[in-house]
Amino acid sequence: MIRSMTAFARCEHRGDWGHLTWELRSVNHRYLEVFARLPEALRALEPQVRESAAKRLGRGKVEFNLRFQPAASAVGHLSLNQDLARDVLRMATEVEALIGLSHSLSPMDVLTWPGVAEQPEPDLAPVREQALVALGEALDDFVATREREGEQIHHMITQRCSALSILVVQARARRPELMARLREKLEGRLRDLPLDADPGRLEQEMVIVAQRLDVDEELDRLDAHLAELSKVLGRPEPVGRRLDFLMQELNREANTLSSKSADTESTRIAVDMKVLIEQMREQVQNVE
Repeated sequence: MIRSMTAFARCEHRGDWGHLTWELRSVNHRYLEVFARLPEALRALEPQVRESAAKRLGRGKVEFNLRFQPAASAVGHLSLNQDLARDVLRMATEVEALIGLSHSLSPMDVLTWPGVAEQPEPDLAPVREQALVALGEALDDFVATREREGEQIHHMITQRCSALSILVVQARARRPELMARLREKLEGRLRDLPLDADPGRLEQEMVIVAQRLDVDEELDRLDAHLAELSKVLGRPEPVGRRLDFLMQELNREANTLSSKSADTESTRIAVDMKVLIEQMREQVQNVE
């Protein structure tokens, strides 16, 4: 199955506890790399985020951004730790007596002492539970987006494969005509020589030329790579790395054809092949 590595998804959940928003976005990457940006109160969810990403995604640099806005009703009221406040005032009085200075503490001075003004910790269990539910929904949408984009890439690659197969047929069909033209050209040169030409020598030269221009193996490998490409496109698992390897192999064979071309038409066919392969390669870079 073809899936794109670039995608974006957003999911929101609201409740009595507040408002959660997940945003997922990814770009191309050779491997799976996860970045989780979570509020401090929900930092404990990071291992589960990474585990979910590993189960659902194959490659890409993926950002998981979670925003949490607690409801006003869920925020506990401040309370005064009277015992601690008394201790702070008592110690301040003792310090003043020691240094012989008098400096009365203001109420705000006391309240800013750590622990004097207390706020109860909110119950985050429901928030964590809903955050994981929302994460699952966001991942569903995220993967669906990747698959939709992957379908377009699949269609594009299939079209280019069909066009490339036609060029292979054209290149193979030109072989007899090309060799006949080379023989005719060589015979014409021999006739122009003032000396009698040795027919055996002509055949030897034709064998040498045929070996130098032989591209049957390259064409056969192109056919084999295209057949493998069709199989890979139908696999259910991520196939990006396999497709990238096949693009390298296709390009190698097309370059060899270009170097062995002996006429303008053969050169055009080889160039057209490389154009199609490069178009596929650019798209394959975005495949998971």
